[in-house]
Amino acid sequence: MDVQRIAAFSRGSEGGNPAGVVLLEREASTEEMAQVAAEVGYSETAFAVAQDDGKKSWRVRYFSPESEVPFCGHATIALGAALGRHSGPGTYSLALNDATITVDTDTTPEGVVATLSSPPTKSRTLADAETRDILALFDLTANDLDPRLAPAHIHGGADHVVLPLKSRTRLAAMTYDLDKGRQVMRDHNLVTVMLVFIETDQTFIARNAFASGGVLEDPATGAAAAAFAGYLRDSNWPHGGEFTIRQGEDMGSPSLIKVSLDDVRGSSVRVSGTARDIE
Repeated sequence: MDVQRIAAFSRGSEGGNPAGVVLLEREASTEEMAQVAAEVGYSETAFAVAQDDGKKSWRVRYFSPESEVPFCGHATIALGAALGRHSGPGTYSLALNDATITVDTDTTPEGVVATLSSPPTKSRTLADAETRDILALFDLTANDLDPRLAPAHIHGGADHVVLPLKSRTRLAAMTYDLDKGRQVMRDHNLVTVMLVFIETDQTFIARNAFASGGVLEDPATGAAAAAFAGYLRDSNWPHGGEFTIRQGEDMGSPSLIKVSLDDVRGSSVRVSGTARDIE
């Protein structure tokens, strides 16, 4: 398979989250795709096969090195960049395992920009067992949490937990045991745990633990960004229709995620970022 290596949500010529992208000529087996994703070693690899002659509609599946996930934001941004290069700028329909979404791609002075429209969003409060296990994983207590926004189970195509922290220093010090994290995330059916610091009402700094996929940390997580947007909307947060997430700074891979949303509870949100080829 021809694997394109693209960093999504990059800042100019640096940063972003590496993703593999494979544009298939035919359907591949689950075993083939899982093997390639494991060999590539990135947090996600997207596999897409065209469903129409105009190549505007694609069937897409996402694999981490250890598992298949229903939706991955940064790999969708990378896929958008690859589709733009393959078939030109425009809007592409993507049929996922559990939803159908779109990705728009265009070339700007800042580089290739892709914007995905997420699956529907939803959120709920955490159960006591979820809160206990996840706080313990990161050696956190209730005193570390920002009282302005409660911890929550969030969804925008995949399941995540968000923990808003009141200290930027505490966020920078994030650490956990990968094996324990894998077990906790699988016990609670989570793709990532998102730790976030509220810089302003429209600016957030995030770190995403991705032990469920065998990766200690994701430098940019578009699916969690979409889920977080839905949660802010559900919480009546003063998002003003758009906000920015800075991610990857504490791991040396600065990434920028831009999100826009309306006030319709549960509706799709739009997640945008630039993409660059990895040499």
